[in-house]
Amino acid sequence: MNTNVTIAAKQVFTGYDWFIDHTIRVENGIVKSITPSTKPAEVDIVAPSFIDLQLYGAGGFLFSAYPTTNTLEVIHQHCLASGTAYFMPTLATNSNAVFKAGILAIKSYWESGGKGCLGLHVEGPWINPEKRGAHDLAFIHSPDWNEVKELLEVEPGVVKMITLAPEVCSQEVIQFLNQQGVVISAGHSAATYEQAMNGFSQGIKCVTHLFNAMSPLQHRAPGLVGATLHHKHVMASIIPDGYHVDWSVISIAHQVMGDRLFVITDAVTNANSGPYQHELRNDHYVANGVLSGSALNMLQAFNNLINKASLPLEAAMRLCTINPARAIGMEKEIGCIEVGKPFQGILLNAKKESFYLTQQP
Repeated sequence: MNTNVTIAAKQVFTGYDWFIDHTIRVENGIVKSITPSTKPAEVDIVAPSFIDLQLYGAGGFLFSAYPTTNTLEVIHQHCLASGTAYFMPTLATNSNAVFKAGILAIKSYWESGGKGCLGLHVEGPWINPEKRGAHDLAFIHSPDWNEVKELLEVEPGVVKMITLAPEVCSQEVIQFLNQQGVVISAGHSAATYEQAMNGFSQGIKCVTHLFNAMSPLQHRAPGLVGATLHHKHVMASIIPDGYHVDWSVISIAHQVMGDRLFVITDAVTNANSGPYQHELRNDHYVANGVLSGSALNMLQAFNNLINKASLPLEAAMRLCTINPARAIGMEKEIGCIEVGKPFQGILLNAKKESFYLTQQP
């Protein structure tokens, strides 16, 4: 957007507060003020840009098949089109060579001035084969300390998030990842309630795509789902596409977890090479006959929360902005609009029961 602009909005969401009939003034890309409006509103809502912490590719470029800076730019442009300024490209269970190539691509993308990429989300291979979903069984295993150390040393600081099954990883591995500042998320796991709670106590801070590919909540075996709902602090991502989780279940999860819940798209793209050959079926993807990813973007996810899962506007906005920022410890930098900080926001107008992006003034 223009680096100098004044935007009058019916509502302004800062990531923490809602202001009615307020104007944001931006100078040289920095928010200078948020004050009551003195002119009619130009847009319905100004809000922080969306954040997607789990997607695998876009526009026919699956990151695992094409781990290049070009793929990252394609993903970035795809995200921007839905109001998503920040994204975390994800590599599902794969070979060490693919993980290394993805890490190097992100490092190169950053060095060339690439925008929006927060780092790499490694999903697997340290998961439970019983809950692998569409993940390739051939690569799944339990890690030792040396393997984890070697992965992080390819390019320190690139791997930001790792999804693993706590029951197949040692306390030494989990402790080391925490020491390196990696956000650990439990997923693709058959953990018992006790194993999950123990993992949380060791420093696992998140849970990946709640309800999918994990031990379910049963009345005599609460599993990873029960532990997630019961814990006071652990956060969890959820996929609001109507295939991965029923709409009513999203509503229930939010009633229980509140701001511990956040949205991911889990979006993939058509692929015809490598272990993950995703095929679009209506509005979701399958690989080898198994549900393998969504066709969502974050704007669709936001609207689905409101129109399908019946969440209030305020809650839906938090699940797509400040909550994912909190999940990775970046809530002071992204997912919010604050005076004195760079403006990275979106403008939304309402049409019937949905919201759409409007051009920056």
